[in-house]
Amino acid sequence: MEFTDRVLKCVDCGAEFVFTAGEQVFFHDKQFKNDPKHCKQCKAKRTRGAQRVRPETRTTCSECGTETTVPFKPTQGRPVLCRSCFQKQQAKPQPAPEPAEIPEPAKAQD
Repeated sequence: MEFTDRVLKCVDCGAEFVFTAGEQVFFHDKQFKNDPKHCKQCKAKRTRGAQRVRPETRTTCSECGTETTVPFKPTQGRPVLCRSCFQKQQAKPQPAPEPAEIPEPAKAQD
């Protein structure tokens, strides 16, 4: 199968980039089904760990009642704490769970 250089468009920045024949051979050998969607610069930016924007949700602290924002969508039935209440809770020593009683194995009868 022969491959030729192809020009693709980056979905992030809209710049055109070349999908070389050598890269296409690599994709074919690895059995990748999709063409690359990002140019080299945008791919490098993504792999460097560019922080994604987290949606902030306004809610009320279950402990002290102050209004706060959290970086997740709260679920029903679970308490949501503000930063100071969360830190107070983390500072408290957690009680160790009671060890489960393990029954002794029955002895074989002679």
